Formats: sequence, structure tokens, C-alpha cells
Amino acid sequence: MKKRFLKGLGIVILGAGLLAGCSSNSSDGENNGKLVIDVFNIKVETKDQLEAMIEKYESENENVDINLTTVGGGQDAASALQAKFSSNEEPAIFLLGGLSDVEKYQKYLLDVSDMESAKTAIEGTLQGATVDDIPYGIPLNIEGFGWMINKEVFQSAGVDPASIASYDDFVKAVETIDSKKEELGLEAVFGFSGKEDWVVSQFSNHFTAPEFDNDLNKAYEASELTFKYGNRLKEYTDLINKYNVQPILSLDYSTSVEELFTNNKVAIIHQGNWIVPTLDSIDPAFSKDKLGILPLFVDSDDQGYISAGPSWFWGINKEKDDKVVEASKDFIDWMYTSDYGKQQIIDEFKYIPAHEGYEADSIQDPVSKEVYQALLDGKSRVWAHNQYPNGFSQTAMFPEYQKYLNGDITWEEFIKTSSSKFTEMR
Repeated sequence: MKKRFLKGLGIVILGAGLLAGCSSNSSDGENNGKLVIDVFNIKVETKDQLEAMIEKYESENENVDINLTTVGGGQDAASALQAKFSSNEEPAIFLLGGLSDVEKYQKYLLDVSDMESAKTAIEGTLQGATVDDIPYGIPLNIEGFGWMINKEVFQSAGVDPASIASYDDFVKAVETIDSKKEELGLEAVFGFSGKEDWVVSQFSNHFTAPEFDNDLNKAYEASELTFKYGNRLKEYTDLINKYNVQPILSLDYSTSVEELFTNNKVAIIHQGNWIVPTLDSIDPAFSKDKLGILPLFVDSDDQGYISAGPSWFWGINKEKDDKVVEASKDFIDWMYTSDYGKQQIIDEFKYIPAHEGYEADSIQDPVSKEVYQALLDGKSRVWAHNQYPNGFSQTAMFPEYQKYLNGDITWEEFIKTSSSKFTEMR
């Protein structure tokens, strides 16, 4: 199962450190004659779409009752999931993040290799949930991230996004937009969410993936993080902090995306194509007319990369009643392989599919198409940050990064402490 995805790409999944535990066998998974399936979801931005999908499935399977719990990503989701397992309220279906999750809790996870949604997964996309050649999760979708830009603001500032072909070009673009921010009505050039540990973790990926040779297994097995490309990380960090909405440490996801970016108050944020449903719910034309994506230039000044691959995986709790397990498998298979499910994945969830049987041209928004093309062209990085030691992003690197942003420590101190913690926590 340890294959490469699209021209040798290893795939990893967004790491939020979700924890699972042993499930209770006392529950028969039935209520009033119906099979009850509890689903734990962290994708807040597609909660409504998933609820609609569940309602449709229940209408076609009257003996099944699906309960959905949605908690935002990061530590909140990890803690909420752990609490469910600790209180014997384990979900039947839940999202997994990181190979360390899968390996640590694989004895509770179902081998999904016989599922139709595993057989139709694009070659290599199961890798991020595969341990000892056994897949334990179904890929949710493919997601890519980098600099998400408002093309309309760029053009109003006289900057052509297509002309940015190097790190220096990016810096000049930022400086140009900043010089015109008052006439453009901007609060700042950047709306980087310095309050969110997962945003910082994803941002770090651009600089650590090449250190691990863009290889999933190397990242997972690495005993040290040297910050080989730390100088470029510092340059980008200082650039952000200089031209960001302040105070940067107080800027959360909602304010950055839903208030500033969608209202043309900032030109650049660090996010991925998963924000498309949110943007379009506020401005239906935003993703088609305004949204763009730019790469980061790390190990090369003139060759930029975004990060892309499967982000999360649906795991199925094999400790549940056999009927619940079978119904859970059927629901996931139906979601990704039925005609209705495939239509919803593209049109409503606005996902880049990780499964065969979809037409690339059916991907609606230009940025998602660009992410998909970057994968095909080998111009993306794997999600190496999900292979950091458990808790490293949230409890070690993130606090130190915030200290640097706030001017409390030097860059050298950030690198030294973060590197030491990486090895210690591994």
C-alpha cells in the first residue's frame, strides 16, 4: 500500500492529533428498532452539506439513524473526541489526523481495504492512513494550501498575480499593495491568523516538507527537525508580521476569513481551498471571480510550491456492534461512490475528489482546479506537518512562534527550543 500518489507524491493528512480509545461493547447500537451511527466531524465549513447528505441517506435507509457531532479542528476537536471515548460515547465514524493517530490507535480501527470507497481511492491516497500495508481510513478529499489571495485587490493595486515567479516578486507585490492600502480600503496586506495553532502548523509545512525530501515516511520517522530552511521561514515570518493586521496573536480564523478577506479588507491569507464553501456562502461569486492561490518559494527562489493531498480520513470503529459497523461502511461507500454522493461531493461540498469516477472538469472553482493541476504536475509538497510528534505543533512550536511574533524571544531561540522539543517529543 505504500505507493506514490501522482508522479511520486507521498500523501499526508492534516494533523490535529485526534485521539481515540477503546469502545464499549455494552451498546447494541440500536434505538427504537433503528441502527444508530454516531459520526464525529471536524469540518465545520461543510457541516451543513454533511447534514444534508445524512438526511438523504436516512430517507433511503429508514432503519438507520445517523447522529452528527461537529467540533472545529485543532485541540478543541482532539479534546472533544477524546472525551467521547473516555465517557464510553465513542463514535462509529470519526476523522483521523496523522499517521501517528492511525498507528497508535489502529487496534480500534477497521481495516477498510474491502470497502468500495477504498478500492476506488486514487492510487496513493490511502497512504496517509496505512500502517503495515493495511489501510485504516477512507480519504475525505484532497486539499491544498498556500497563499490565498484576492485577485481583485491585486489587480486594483496594479499587481498581476501571474507575474509573481520568485520570492523577490512576492515581496515586491506585498510592498506595492501596502503602499496603496488606503486607496484600496485595506486594513493590511496580510490577514495571517496568528491565534490559530493549526494555521501556524500548516504554514510551517512549506519549510519542513523539503527538509524531509517531500517524503511522508521520512517525516514520520525523523528524530530531529533542523529547520534547514529556517532562514526563509524567518524572512516570510518577518514579512507577514510587518504587513499584517495587528495584533497578530489575536487574529483568529473567523475574523481573518469571514470578516477581513471576504470583505476586501486584506489581500492575502494563509489558507486552503477548504474555505471555498465559506467564501461562497457570503459572496456566491467570490471563489470564481476573486480567489487565487500563490505558492511559497522555499528551497528555490524561482520555483514555488503549494502543499496538497488528502487532508483527513474517515475511520470506522470496529468495536461497535457488527450491524453498526456494516451500516457505517455502507454510508461512507454511498457518500463517495453513489451518483448522488459524487454529485454532492463536487457541487455542494466543493471538494477536490480523492476517488476515481469523477471528472476533473466538474471541479467548480478555479483554485481547486489549480490545486488539482499542481498535484498532477508535481508542484506540491506533502502534508509533512501531520507527521510531527504528537502535540509538537500545539504545545511546542506554536507557543514559541507566538513568542517570536510578539518580540519576546529571538529567532535563534525559537529554532533552538523548537528543534529540541521535536527530538524530545519524538
